[in-house]
Amino acid sequence: MMKNCFLCFIFMALLTVGCTSLPQKGKSQFSAGEYQTAIGTFSKILADNPDDADANYYVAESYRLSNRIEKALPYYDKLLEEEGSFENYFKKAKSLHDQGDYEAAAEAYRQAKEFTNSDSLLALADLGAENISKIKEITDYWPYHELQNYELLNSSGIDYAPIVSENFLYFTSSRRASGAYPATGQGYTKLFRARADGIKVDVQNVQALPEFRNEEGLNQGAIAISPDGNTIIYARGNSTSKNDLPDVSLFISYFRGTGFTDPIWMPVNEEESYWNSTPAFSTDGSVLYFASNRPGGYGGIDLYKATKLANGDFGNAENLGPQINTPGNEMFPRPMGDQFFFASDGHPGFGKLDLFVAETKDGKKTITNLGKNINSVGDDFGIFFTDFPKEGFLTSNRDGGVGDDDIYYFQDNTPKPKVVNVFLNVTTLQKTPEGTETTLPSTRVALYDSTKKATGGDFSNQQGKLRFRLEPNAEFTMIASKNGYFTKSIPYSTVGKTPKQEELIQDVTNITLDTTIVLDKLELEKSIVLENIYYDLDKADIRPDAAVELDKLVKILMDNPEIKIELSSHTDARSSDEYNKDLSQRRAESAVNYIVSQGISRDRLVAKGYGEEQLIIENAQTEEEHQTNRRTEFKVIEIEEK
Repeated sequence: MMKNCFLCFIFMALLTVGCTSLPQKGKSQFSAGEYQTAIGTFSKILADNPDDADANYYVAESYRLSNRIEKALPYYDKLLEEEGSFENYFKKAKSLHDQGDYEAAAEAYRQAKEFTNSDSLLALADLGAENISKIKEITDYWPYHELQNYELLNSSGIDYAPIVSENFLYFTSSRRASGAYPATGQGYTKLFRARADGIKVDVQNVQALPEFRNEEGLNQGAIAISPDGNTIIYARGNSTSKNDLPDVSLFISYFRGTGFTDPIWMPVNEEESYWNSTPAFSTDGSVLYFASNRPGGYGGIDLYKATKLANGDFGNAENLGPQINTPGNEMFPRPMGDQFFFASDGHPGFGKLDLFVAETKDGKKTITNLGKNINSVGDDFGIFFTDFPKEGFLTSNRDGGVGDDDIYYFQDNTPKPKVVNVFLNVTTLQKTPEGTETTLPSTRVALYDSTKKATGGDFSNQQGKLRFRLEPNAEFTMIASKNGYFTKSIPYSTVGKTPKQEELIQDVTNITLDTTIVLDKLELEKSIVLENIYYDLDKADIRPDAAVELDKLVKILMDNPEIKIELSSHTDARSSDEYNKDLSQRRAESAVNYIVSQGISRDRLVAKGYGEEQLIIENAQTEEEHQTNRRTEFKVIEIEEK
């Protein structure tokens, strides 16, 4: 009997020790960053006691710290049932946001503010709520870019951070893993490559990185290759060995003669305890961009840049500043000339990491979310362009993928604009002495665009017909010429004469337009009346309405630089001969002075006042007849030989 009691006591003691050691075991795992293992340990405690505060806290934090905060929500709710706090409401808001429940997330941010008086914490909650309010303002940066999961390339595990160098796609993957990373339960990642032509990848021949050996028992990933292909930088860390580096660091390998060197730790890491990852080169290779959690930043993980030094190292790391970096996380930089792409969960976005572009517009730097056709509620990051900005790759763990993080490719599928052909039928005519118009064959018509560049030219046929093909919504000038006729330039516009793109139905639409060009015979000493040239009574000043008519003569002179003209003024017979002669001379000279002011050489102009010497209607009686006599004419008095 005593023996049985003793055995029972021993069993109870062991049970008690086991129960008390389970939380300690889980905390040790948590402290070591073995979050997935810690989740398994604390889940055993929660199976017996769902309200255990410590277990709920450590499971929630394990999910958050292993980038699965969306799974932490029920555990934060359990904690909040016991006691409200800013920290738990704030993290609950993040979890709700990362699941796309924006209204509930905004409410959780509001509730968090009730549990603090700290200005900095209140500002964090306000920023979170403000970012949510801006989600509805996000538009697609590239409206016609379409994203597709590269199913044949992805594995059932992790595949991320693709880049292309010298016709090879390099990427990070947990395929062929020899062990599981205890923080996530996924396999350790290695570096791989496959031949690629743009976004077309030889998925049948994926090989482990040949430049140097992948290591076992740690994560290797987020590779960057210099533009000249001679330098490789990648992130390495999370080793199972206690003798290895405590965190993720950047390592570099150089091409030397026949191969790449063994990777070495980079001084730009600064401290072994800092997390440094997601490297990218500038387009000329002179600057290294990367993400780091080193002190002095603006949030959890910030983006930095380091310049290439004379010895080939990268140094003088500089934070990219508060316009790009936020109290959240910024990672996976991708500089592209004047544009800078990166991933962030601190700028207004749909959930976890979203892709953004920083660029300067009108002298001001702007940060723009790439939109819902690129980003999702999940993590979207690691963009790389194979044909900027039309196609490339990125990484996402959105719903519907093959594994965890998957590689996606994108293409610009902007619809090809429907074609509008504009055909202009031109008819060349001449004026007859009777004032009618008849066909003028064999007339040269030259076509010029708005930059005065010749875009066509031909002679009209025997019916005075010719045809041009014009661009829609454009301005043109046609110049018609023929020996013995005044050359004439005519503006022509197709603006507003074709349907809008959205109104087009067929892929090709032909529009036919018609116009005529009428030329006047060029004859010496033949008087041509300028209509509507009026002067105030007893004055010779050029009125605005007269200037409009004289501008037509200016154009004739410009189109026909070989002619010299006499510009004559005539009066009626209602004043003395001497007065009318003087008045008409002054009026003719005023007209000549105006034409000279418009750029015509005075040498080509002769002013002549005839007074009442050349009346058209003798003994005029009515005001209309007197007006017919009061006229301004011009005639060609000389044609210079070409």
